[in-house]
Amino acid sequence: MTPVPVGPPVAVVGTPGDRRVTLFAAALRRHGLPEPHVVAWRDVLAWSEALAGREVLGGHEAVAGRDVLARSDAPDGWDVPPAPRFPEGAIVRVESPGEDAAADALLRGPGDPSRVGGGATWHARFVRALESVRDAVARTPGARLAGDVGEIAVMFDKRLCHARLAAAGVPVPPALPGPVRGYTALRAAMREAGWARVFVKPAHGSSASGVVALQAHGPRIKATTSVELESAGRLHNSLRVRSYEHETDVAAIVDALAPDGLHVERWFPKASVGGRVFDLRVVVTGGRPTHAVVRTSHAPMTNLHLGGRRGDLAMVRATLGESGWARAMDVCAAAAACFPRSPAVGVDLMLEAGRWDPAVAEVNAFGDLLPGLTGLPGGGAEGLDTYEAQVELLLGSARTAGRR
Repeated sequence: MTPVPVGPPVAVVGTPGDRRVTLFAAALRRHGLPEPHVVAWRDVLAWSEALAGREVLGGHEAVAGRDVLARSDAPDGWDVPPAPRFPEGAIVRVESPGEDAAADALLRGPGDPSRVGGGATWHARFVRALESVRDAVARTPGARLAGDVGEIAVMFDKRLCHARLAAAGVPVPPALPGPVRGYTALRAAMREAGWARVFVKPAHGSSASGVVALQAHGPRIKATTSVELESAGRLHNSLRVRSYEHETDVAAIVDALAPDGLHVERWFPKASVGGRVFDLRVVVTGGRPTHAVVRTSHAPMTNLHLGGRRGDLAMVRATLGESGWARAMDVCAAAAACFPRSPAVGVDLMLEAGRWDPAVAEVNAFGDLLPGLTGLPGGGAEGLDTYEAQVELLLGSARTAGRR
């Protein structure tokens, strides 16, 4: 006999067929819950831009001082859908827009999805869409958001996120005061701070898009990045990390990134294992570090899609010792506590070479895509993947809400 699903309906704002949505749906099924109701990001984005005051057949215009989507920016076949709708009583989870070219075009405007840039426009439209989701949920009887959309917006602004962590006493690398408007201003600020090595990060980037690890010693300069600089000056993401040692190339990259906003941190010397630098992606669920993976690389960026490899977590724990590991996990929990209304976040934790002192590089709103990884011993999610742990948390909070 097929078990009768027990629990509230669940809805997801995401990209239908995206791996994240698929894995979360599988976690729901394993808990006896029905498939989630999926609301496509492209529909939410189109609705939120229409709601911002854009004429459906109009051109590019500004509304209340904000850029809004122009009809000419939209992908082929695009039309304004009705307002997002959610099932009554649903728990609504906001997921990443994912690898959806149509959603990317609605967020940044038309163009090759592999291009670097457009982050300021992306963030403004993303935040408007998050607000429209929040409002649609508020209009739905009994529905509630699983997380706070305002916190998601902060996590997607590296400057705001860094400032929130620093204000809470979470260890982070020091950052240059902004704004940094271009390469000349960057070099001047580095000289004033006495920094020869920095990480230059687009304020609204993700997956290391546009990140530049910059070293400058007198006339010598080296920029390590996944950015591919075309002869016409356009920037594209690449799966290959490369180095630039001609100042004109480095200046062209930084100057192209600067208009969307930059966050510049002093280079944090990462510890290494087996001849490769590493950091940790730690998923904190319900305030507790539940999952962790070691990411190693020969390059300054350890992202797995850029050639990073999973490292030996047991070796890292043994090197840190129990007290060092506990301290590292406490830092991750403290970083997550800066976003108390987010049920799960991914914390990128660095450990300093030689000293192994922890520092937080990023806090990711959608940092839970770690397929096949089960919970840490003693973390409360043993035997569960990241999505199953969150489903258990959602069910627990739903039961609590039902008793009130």
